[in-house]
Amino acid sequence: MASASLTLLSPLFSTTWKSSLKLRRISNANHASMQENIDSKRQVQRREIFIKGLTMLPAVVFGGGAPIAEAREVEVGSYLPPSAADPSFVVFKASPKDTPALRAGNVQPYQFLIPPTWKQTRVANILSGNYCQPKCAEPWVEVKFEDEKQGKVQVVASPLIRLTNKPNASIEEIGNPEKLIASLGPFVTGNSYDPDELLQTSVEKRGQQTSKARVKGSIHLAKKASYYKYVLETPFALTGSHNLAKATAKGSTVVLFVASANDKQWSTSQETLRAMLDSFQV
Repeated sequence: MASASLTLLSPLFSTTWKSSLKLRRISNANHASMQENIDSKRQVQRREIFIKGLTMLPAVVFGGGAPIAEAREVEVGSYLPPSAADPSFVVFKASPKDTPALRAGNVQPYQFLIPPTWKQTRVANILSGNYCQPKCAEPWVEVKFEDEKQGKVQVVASPLIRLTNKPNASIEEIGNPEKLIASLGPFVTGNSYDPDELLQTSVEKRGQQTSKARVKGSIHLAKKASYYKYVLETPFALTGSHNLAKATAKGSTVVLFVASANDKQWSTSQETLRAMLDSFQV
């Protein structure tokens, strides 16, 4: 009888055992899947923390110039000298320590006046030209400054070869003011350029290029540098609805100074922005 009972119970025992084993395998699979999800989420969190950490590092790690603390929180009046001509401004003179292009010798030192309350902002590495020096094919941003109430300015440099095949060409040899802004307009507005947005152009001669040179007994004065100046009304520009620009060519580069403001800023700061534009020189 015992043997018969065991024989009758065996199939039930076998089925129950197999079901239990199947459930255990499913449970283990679910557990493994849940663990993978947890591990995946942890990896994402670690990446996010790492990226956030990178953004807090000084910009010099990325070759982008001044540390973030200097670039975003310190007023330029705390470290730049006052202008002798106008004490209400300070003087920014770019040097090789400021940008990758200056260190590479692709851009000649430039300077301009700036209100002491403005702050320098960090230029992203991808925009700074750091990755392509000394042979960049496209324009790059040199430096940027801004003030929440007055506007912002930036210096953009473009390889001369992008605009003309003539080496060391003057800005007049590249073309007239309209031709130049047609090429560089998107770097003024931050997105696109429409010729109808151009309100005014002018040509300015300035600089201290008056060194004397003797040729066959006569004395010649070197030509002063020419600058193209622009006034633009740009309602769809990323930089602002009002833009002033000034460009010159020197060496292998065209250097463009841009002052931008929205409508509210422009109403109170346009004279300040014009003074900054007028002071720019290479």
